Amino acid sequence: MISLLDYGAGNVRSLRNAIHALGFSLTEIERPEDILKAERLIFPGVGAFGAAMERLHRLGYVEPLREYLAAGRPYLGICIGLQTLFEGSEECPGVAGLGLIPGQVRRFDDSELAVPHMGWNDVRVERDSPLFADYAGEKFYFVHSFRAEQSAENADWVLASSDYGSPFVSAVQRGQVGAVQFHPEKSGAAGLRLLRRFLAGDAVPETPAVREAAAAPTKLARRVIACLDVRANDAGDLVVTKGDQYDVRESGAVRNLGKPVELAARYYEEGADEVTFLNITGFRDFPLADQPMLEVLERASERVFVPLTIGGGIRAFSDAEGTHYSALDVADRYFRAGADKVSIGSEAVHIVEQALARGGEGDGTSAIEQIAEVYGNQAVVVSIDPRRVYVERPEETRHHTVETAEPGPNGERYCWFQCTVKGGREGRDIDAVELAQVCERLGAGEILLNSIDRDGTGAGFDLELVGAVRSAVRIPVIASSGAGCVEHFAEVFEGTGAEAALAAGIFHRREVPIEAVKSYLRERGIETRLR
Repeated sequence: MISLLDYGAGNVRSLRNAIHALGFSLTEIERPEDILKAERLIFPGVGAFGAAMERLHRLGYVEPLREYLAAGRPYLGICIGLQTLFEGSEECPGVAGLGLIPGQVRRFDDSELAVPHMGWNDVRVERDSPLFADYAGEKFYFVHSFRAEQSAENADWVLASSDYGSPFVSAVQRGQVGAVQFHPEKSGAAGLRLLRRFLAGDAVPETPAVREAAAAPTKLARRVIACLDVRANDAGDLVVTKGDQYDVRESGAVRNLGKPVELAARYYEEGADEVTFLNITGFRDFPLADQPMLEVLERASERVFVPLTIGGGIRAFSDAEGTHYSALDVADRYFRAGADKVSIGSEAVHIVEQALARGGEGDGTSAIEQIAEVYGNQAVVVSIDPRRVYVERPEETRHHTVETAEPGPNGERYCWFQCTVKGGREGRDIDAVELAQVCERLGAGEILLNSIDRDGTGAGFDLELVGAVRSAVRIPVIASSGAGCVEHFAEVFEGTGAEAALAAGIFHRREVPIEAVKSYLRERGIETRLR
C-alpha cells in the first residue's frame, strides 16, 4: 500500500497524477494511525519549514512519523519532505525538525545568486541507489530558498549533491528511507522514472557502493516558458488567445489559438520548462467559483509534468452572497487544482502603493505576504505590466530612469517604466523597479516582467527594462513580451542575466519551435534542459 502524507500545503495533485500515470494506486493519510499502517510512505510539499512542522504537530503526525522513520521503513520525502528530516532550519529558528538527520537547513547566499534556487539543475550521485539506477545526467526541477549542507555528521546520509554557488544536498538515503530536494513529479521523464523505482520497491543494497565524484559542477539551466493567455470567447468557451499590445480581438472577435489543456500538453511534449496560464476571463471576478479555469488546471496537471503557474484574480474578494475570501483562500484553491505558483498582477501594484504609504514595509495582511508565509516565497510570482514614459532628463521624475537607445517621440533620451493595472489600461505613479524591489521585500519569489510596448511586436524583449529590474532585485526574473526569433532569447539571457524567458504567440503559431530556441541557446553556450 502506497500512502501519501498530504499535510495541506502546496500542489500535491500533480504528484497524485504522476503516481496514477505510472499505474500505481494511492491511499491518503487521514489520521495519525494511518502512518504506521503504510507500506510505502511519500511526504511531499512546497512551503515554509515552520508552517509544515506546525501543521504536522497540529494533525498529530509528528510522533508516528518519527516512529515510522526510526524503523527504517520505505519513505520518500520531496522538498519539504527532505528538509524536515533535519534538526532545524534557518527559515524558522527555534522550530525543531524531525531530527532524523544531523544538521541545519540554511538559506542560500543571495549576495551574488538569485534566490530562490529555481529551475532545472543536475545532480551528482555519490552512492549506488535504485532511485538513480538509470540516471543519465538529466536535469531535475528545483524550487527552494533553503538547502541542507553536507557535514561529517550526516555524510552517511548523502546520496546526491548539486551546486548553486556552493554544493548542497540534493538527495539523501539510508536503507529504505530516502528524500530528494527536487520535485520528481515536475521533472518530466527523468523524474517519473525515479518515482517509478520508489513505487515499485526496488531493493536497496545493504552496503551501497560509493561512486567516484564527478569533477564538473552541476549547472542551473535558463528556462524557456510557454505562456497561455486564457479567456472566454464570445461563445463562452475558454480559448487560448494572444493580443497585440494587450488587444486580443481581431476583426471584432477574440483570437482563438487553441484549447488550453491541449496546448499545454503540446508544450510539455515539445520541451517547455514551465507552462504559465494567465486567466484573463471574466470568471476571475469570483475566483473560487471559477470552475472553468480550475478545471483547466486539474486536467492540465494530469498530462503536464513540469511546473504550472496560474495568474489572474489572486486577491481577496466577497462573493455574491457576501462571503469573504482571502487571497490565501483563492491561492489555496488554485494550488489544490494543480498550480505550483500563483502570479499576482494588478493587485501587486495596489499592495505596493499601500506599503509605500507606510514607508515601504508590509503589515502582514497583503496577498504576497500571506501566501509566502504559508507556501514559501517560491510560490509567489509578481507579474508587472509596464509601459515606457519618456523624459528629457532624469531630474524630471522621481522614478528610476534609464538612458535609452530608443529615443522618445520628441527625441527624449531617458525613460522610466510606468506600472499599469486593469490589463494595461490604467497607469499608476509607480515604476517597475520600485514595484519589484518592494514586492521582493514583502516575500515575492519571482518577477514576471512584461512590456506593453513590446507585446505582440516580435521586435525582441525590452533589454533596457529587463536589465534595470534584474539588477535591482535578488530574486529570479522572467523576461516576457516581444520575442520573435531564437536570437531574441539569447539576447535577453546574455544581455540582462534573466533566469527565464517567456513567449506565447510565436509558440502558439509554430513560428518558432521551443526546441529551436533551446538548440540555438546551446550553440551560444547557454545552459538549457534537454527533453
